[in-house]
Amino acid sequence: MHTIVRGGGRLSGRTSAPRGRAPASFGSRVASLLRHVLTWSERIRQRRALQALDDWALKDIGLSRADVMREYDKRFWQE
Repeated sequence: MHTIVRGGGRLSGRTSAPRGRAPASFGSRVASLLRHVLTWSERIRQRRALQALDDWALKDIGLSRADVMREYDKRFWQE
């Protein structure tokens, strides 16, 4: 959607959000950021817990120490 300027009938340089999608509100952006932070925090917690398991427990769930270290060495934002 564009803003129409009176008189000349031309479209202004301003544009709005794409059709069918409202612009994200500040609250929804904050909620999205909070979800990301919580997800990252949970990944850190799970990777630390996995790294703390002994070799017998890892073998029981089908993982090797190398598998765990590959996962543990990932950055918090990586899946």
